[in-house]
Amino acid sequence: MSIIRPFKGIRPRADLASAIAALPYDVYNSEEAREIVAAEPKSFLQIDRAETLLPKGTNPYSEAVYKTASETLNRMIDEGSFLQDKEPCYYLYALTMNGRTQTGLVGCASIDDYCNNVILKHENTLEAKEQDRIRHIDACSAQTGPIFLAYRADKKLGEIIKNVRLTPEVYDFTSDDGIRHEVWCIDKMSTIVDISKIFEAIPHLYIADGHHRAASAVKVGLKRRAEDLHFSGTEEYNYFLSVLFPADELAIYDYNRVVTDMNGYTFEQFLDTIKSRFDVALAGVEAVRPQKKGEFGMYADGNWYRVNAKADLFSGDPVKDLDVSVLQDHILSPVLGISDPRTDSRIRFIGGIRGLDALKDAADQTGGIAFAMYPTSMTELMGVADAGLLMPPKSTWFEPKLRSGLFIHRF
Repeated sequence: MSIIRPFKGIRPRADLASAIAALPYDVYNSEEAREIVAAEPKSFLQIDRAETLLPKGTNPYSEAVYKTASETLNRMIDEGSFLQDKEPCYYLYALTMNGRTQTGLVGCASIDDYCNNVILKHENTLEAKEQDRIRHIDACSAQTGPIFLAYRADKKLGEIIKNVRLTPEVYDFTSDDGIRHEVWCIDKMSTIVDISKIFEAIPHLYIADGHHRAASAVKVGLKRRAEDLHFSGTEEYNYFLSVLFPADELAIYDYNRVVTDMNGYTFEQFLDTIKSRFDVALAGVEAVRPQKKGEFGMYADGNWYRVNAKADLFSGDPVKDLDVSVLQDHILSPVLGISDPRTDSRIRFIGGIRGLDALKDAADQTGGIAFAMYPTSMTELMGVADAGLLMPPKSTWFEPKLRSGLFIHRF
């Protein structure tokens, strides 16, 4: 049983939606965020990365940054850049990229569902990243970046979403990266009730992206709960902002790897070492994009290779059978010496959205070796989460990215 409930969304004024909407805070470093805010003073990055409004050199984790975030949010609400719906609503948020559309329901998920594993995770979080968002959420008394959740598609919910999409949008704009963003408001009480009941019959939700934001929102909620002498369970801090998508509409991109050297091997020695576990075929100068599970594109020393894992490397284990695990367990760790990809400075991760030339260039810069991955599937992601297991780091790259600032949940 999944608890999803509507909320009184704080949303941009319609004529400002495209100016305010911003990519997630962790897409940029401080300098890049400053450039965005300088070019677009309404950008939500001025709240998500409030150091952009303070002098250069300001520690992005200083108390002044979180105080500025809260003050800026309040100022934009007071001046009318943001408006709040008078009654709790659900919303639809559709993103169209390269002709493919995914439509999510915007609502609030339960922190108890997160704690009780109704909402399933597939990766670990880092304490430092959690602490930043905990302080931001606590200072603003609001969740400003939605959590990207997935659910197994439901036919009845699909029909409701289809019908809502036939009504007028409240926002419809195309961002600078060519992605179309459409938003609808669901304020009809009977539809709201129907949606909530449908989710009550859905046994699990899955965090697709936003593990740190989710963990931070939950920890702030639990903190507020402990401090509230009149806690009832209905308070807004018991719920966190989410966009929920049917899994069959989502696309996971490849998350590729580049190792800066060959760990003391010549390339010929490296090839001889891996051939006991992989079939390797020279492809030449044309980039190799894997076409199936268990296949890798490999670039080194001016050439691309097509690499296929031998069948006996797959055991039926939901984590060990992931392509990222096969590469890690049978090449990166035992041959190239990358025992902990989370901390080893010799490995870089490059999102597939950047293309295969980015891999080649990165390998050429250091004389290293690059691996193009076949994307992890949503079926694999949910299988790992269902088993209560975790994926290796950098296993998934979701596109398009949800924009922050289009929906704010305040408590």
